[in-house]
Amino acid sequence: MKKIATVLLTILIMASISVPSYAAEQGNSQLEEEIVYNILVDRYHNLDFDRDEQVDTDDPTAYQGGDLKGITQKLDYLKENGYSTIVLSPIMENSADGYHGYWIEDFYKVEEQFGTMKDLNELIKEAHDREIKVVLELVTNFVSKDHPIVKDPSKKDWISKEKNIKADWANHVAVLNQDNPKVRDFLFDVASYWMDETDIDGFKLHAADKSSLEFLQYFTEQIKNKNEAFYLLGDIMDPSANTDEIMNRTSIQAVDNHQLSKKVNEVFSNLGKPVSDIYDTWEKNKEETGLIFVDDESTKRFTQQLSENGRSALTTWKLALTYLYTTPGIPSVFQGSDIPMYGGNGEEAKRIVQFNSGDPDLNEFIDRISALKAQFPVLSHGDFEMVGSDGAMSVFKRTYEGTSMYIAINNDDQTRAISIADVGEGLQLRGYLNDDTIRANDNGEYKVGLARESVEVYGVQPDTGYNWLFIGFVIGVFVLFAVAIFILSRKQKKREMAENK
Repeated sequence: MKKIATVLLTILIMASISVPSYAAEQGNSQLEEEIVYNILVDRYHNLDFDRDEQVDTDDPTAYQGGDLKGITQKLDYLKENGYSTIVLSPIMENSADGYHGYWIEDFYKVEEQFGTMKDLNELIKEAHDREIKVVLELVTNFVSKDHPIVKDPSKKDWISKEKNIKADWANHVAVLNQDNPKVRDFLFDVASYWMDETDIDGFKLHAADKSSLEFLQYFTEQIKNKNEAFYLLGDIMDPSANTDEIMNRTSIQAVDNHQLSKKVNEVFSNLGKPVSDIYDTWEKNKEETGLIFVDDESTKRFTQQLSENGRSALTTWKLALTYLYTTPGIPSVFQGSDIPMYGGNGEEAKRIVQFNSGDPDLNEFIDRISALKAQFPVLSHGDFEMVGSDGAMSVFKRTYEGTSMYIAINNDDQTRAISIADVGEGLQLRGYLNDDTIRANDNGEYKVGLARESVEVYGVQPDTGYNWLFIGFVIGVFVLFAVAIFILSRKQKKREMAENK
């Protein structure tokens, strides 16, 4: 059913609009077209059971068994759901029980619990064969207290006396002095090693907001000099951190946007919250975008939150994903959201992904909305404005290179309608999710109506009027069906009369 729906959607898109299929270009613009899927390697999928010596599924702070081979096996699944970039949690050799990857003991080795360098390169190759990019989360601020650097008296100035983090894993790390030129050169050598030994597509720099700005500037410029097309993303630990200087002074292309993501979560986890509130937050924050999400590994799962508020997981995820996939920003999805998984806190959110409890209807919608984002560059680039609101429903307009599309999202508990007047004459709005068509009324306005808790994405196309040939065909089928029923009914009555004589 899912594959059939995807094929029909593709046919509809190609047949109903003259915009050619989009071929992605390299560079910053391509990043805006990505759909990012974040994988906590140990908590994703266990396939290589020979590496389970440290696994203790009864202890949430111990390894649970996820490995690189397990991710490779799930690449077809990830491709079917439209994810174009996967971000892997740190995979370098860690101290015992360092399932999260932050207790690094050796920057030049793959953690044996996850696999080997060969496994990593196989994963990257198979991902690229499916046109999926692979980004590694890179830790540049911290090392394990067991790292040789910490124990070497000659490297005392490599370690900072300040520990400016609060996290459950922070008790077992030492903070690197990134202002030390030797530390800076060492970390760039680490980055170069992974770029040379693998075909990875980028780094996500862990705790970029806790890094020295001068270090980030040097480090990211050096990486871009080495590979201009290499993705550089920034993980932001402190939700209240001001990231303006990171974006203005370094070569990092996108960072976690906590403020906008928090508002997206707040609106869609509550029925009746105006979608316009998200737009207001976006405007107040100088139209900053970056990586937009509804939850991550450290928070309560979005599915848990909306469920506690009495909302349907399938319905609400459709609303949230439509916003994430069609408005400015790079959608960033935490593993298991596609199931969708529950979890009341960070510990529960990091349970190993429960693939056997997936929702086919949610997967089908994810497939369809990701197909729209991939097909229409206007949903990733260009202008963005809110053209109308009614209660908790809003309609947004995106324009890029002469093409416009409208996104309608109704988060209300009742049907809502919004009239828009800037579409133009002789045109119609064609819905790609529900296949509805809106034509102008006598006042030249287009009335966009949606049932409660529903969405639609509209393309603009010439108004060709009603398809009378198709309508006639449908009516003809019904007429023939009615005639056939009438004839069969008469024959049955005659047969019954003959038998009763």
